Amino acid sequence: MTQRPTPARNRSPEPLPTLVYRHNSLIRRTLGNVDPQLQENKANNLALAAPCIDGILVPPGMTFSFWKLVGNAIPSRGYRVGLVIRDGEPDQGVGGGLCQFTNLIHWMVLHSPLSVTEHHHHNQLDLFPDFDRVLPFGTGTSVAYNHVDYQFRNDTTNTFQLRVAVTETHLRGELRAERPEPFSYHIVERDSCFTRESEGLFRNNAIFRRVVDKRTGQTISEDLMMRNHSRVLYGEEHIPANRIAADPDQR
Repeated sequence: MTQRPTPARNRSPEPLPTLVYRHNSLIRRTLGNVDPQLQENKANNLALAAPCIDGILVPPGMTFSFWKLVGNAIPSRGYRVGLVIRDGEPDQGVGGGLCQFTNLIHWMVLHSPLSVTEHHHHNQLDLFPDFDRVLPFGTGTSVAYNHVDYQFRNDTTNTFQLRVAVTETHLRGELRAERPEPFSYHIVERDSCFTRESEGLFRNNAIFRRVVDKRTGQTISEDLMMRNHSRVLYGEEHIPANRIAADPDQR
């Protein structure tokens, strides 16, 4: 019988001493023809969710679950209508925009020894042009209460902590730990291009994770995490011509 994960519930208002990774995510971005009010509503939704996550401790053997901490994002709790992806298309729904929260957490976790145990994403489709994109395409997440979660487990002997905050412009996050880890983790994007194919325009890339020994600087491993081949759903005018390959074999 599969053992049910033990959810992380305890938190500390004091930061653990070691910074593992820090990332800031711009809240308001241009996303094609998306109504700007949905961006404002997303800012509201992120601000409501942040106190549910901030300070959470993930000791050895424990599992972080986004929805177990945040709960149902419903109007009675102050959540507003934001952008969601439904059946591969942009749509609207209460609590929309919280994927940005799990995107932030996932990106920090990828730079640590923590084990991702539940992760969903939209990488079959490229929905929006690269206005203000910082992270490589295909490294995002998808969540929907309560059946599509984002979870990671701590299989180390160290205790980790998430610190998050919402400012006027950014969602800010830190992954912290009780003590330093011996390795650093680096995400590398390769083979990034667009291809014209019989079914339309596609976006391609490969995402690798490199593990480096901090003491020696030596690369311990470099593993392929995913390879994306995603249908583009926006106009070609948003793509630099030199990034489009006519022949799929040029990928």
